[in-house]
Amino acid sequence: MNDMKLETITIGGGCFWCTEAVFQEVKGVHSVVSGYTGGTAPGKPTYREICSGLTGHAEVVQVTFDSQVISLYDILEIFMTTHDPTTLNRQGADVGTQYRSVIYYANENQKSIAENVLNDITRLYENPIVTELSPLGVFYEAEDYHQDYYKNNSSQGYCQVVINPKLAKLRKLHAEKTK
Repeated sequence: MNDMKLETITIGGGCFWCTEAVFQEVKGVHSVVSGYTGGTAPGKPTYREICSGLTGHAEVVQVTFDSQVISLYDILEIFMTTHDPTTLNRQGADVGTQYRSVIYYANENQKSIAENVLNDITRLYENPIVTELSPLGVFYEAEDYHQDYYKNNSSQGYCQVVINPKLAKLRKLHAEKTK
């Protein structure tokens, strides 16, 4: 464990259950924590408040990874190709600012790498990328029942219809980077 070089990036690509499930399958990922950030309402928001769209927070995950196993560039490339970064405040049937495509950077190096990925990935999409790039503010961990959601509820309808296709896309596009 002492040989690991852990780094954390905070990203939002729609429902955090989907993003969490994707990154739990990626080699080098140490942990994935679902939560909220980017809002203006004071105090720790609840899931119900986030769903109202009134707090300004996004559903996000904090991905902690070993940068000696997988690079931040690769993490962000996986992120940008396993959700639709061209739809503003929407992923599939999930609609609202809480579902925006966003990368929250913790430092200038993360910002620079994110800018490179966003620039490099544009050629893959017909429509313009609308992914927000913002400095990380306060991160609030989501309620316990949101953590490991797919692992604990994989037979649930949402998981079958929405998350399974994202996992299939991950395995197809990034097979060499999955566990």
